[in-house]
Amino acid sequence: MTRFEFFFDCSSPWTYLGFVNVQPLAALHGVDIVWRPILVGGVFNAVNDSVYRNRENPVPAKAAYSRKDLQDWARLAGIAINWPSIFPVNSVKAMRGCFVAEEAGVLVPYAQRVFAAYWGEDRNIADDAVLGGIAEASGLGREHFLDRIAEPAVKERLKTNTQELIDRGGFGSPTMFVDGTDMYFGNDRLPLVDAALRRRAG
Repeated sequence: MTRFEFFFDCSSPWTYLGFVNVQPLAALHGVDIVWRPILVGGVFNAVNDSVYRNRENPVPAKAAYSRKDLQDWARLAGIAINWPSIFPVNSVKAMRGCFVAEEAGVLVPYAQRVFAAYWGEDRNIADDAVLGGIAEASGLGREHFLDRIAEPAVKERLKTNTQELIDRGGFGSPTMFVDGTDMYFGNDRLPLVDAALRRRAG
């Protein structure tokens, strides 16, 4: 069976789009998504620090178009994306929480709530109270969740996924792999993912 991996960090609006749009695509092809939480800041620090320079010195025309483009995509996906008052946000606790949610079988609803809280509701996903509420809404015990995301083993899993993406040539979020080596970056590459999955289906 085709292996399809989705490396992601909830602090990216384009990843929110990819997260929403990839699910019906995978279902169409009968492919399970292997969700791979990462810390995208760690990726930027290691291999793509130009992101920071571009944020400090944006090209005005390109920035204006990017805002329009983001809203066009959000409208098409049927989700609300509003620029949050805290950006960038420290997403490390939220992303560690993905592993706790995965163990309980609720990674997708948990991550959906994290994305919506940050990008749709302007809530600070670095705040324990916010994350605890998201955990409860996802069927996870608040205190258990907050205790687990502080465990060394959970911290290490996030570091390991992040380093693996770097080692495999990734430089941002979302990054997708079809059968291990066929890499695609970004929500707008999903038509290419679709084509790749069709080729493998025969």
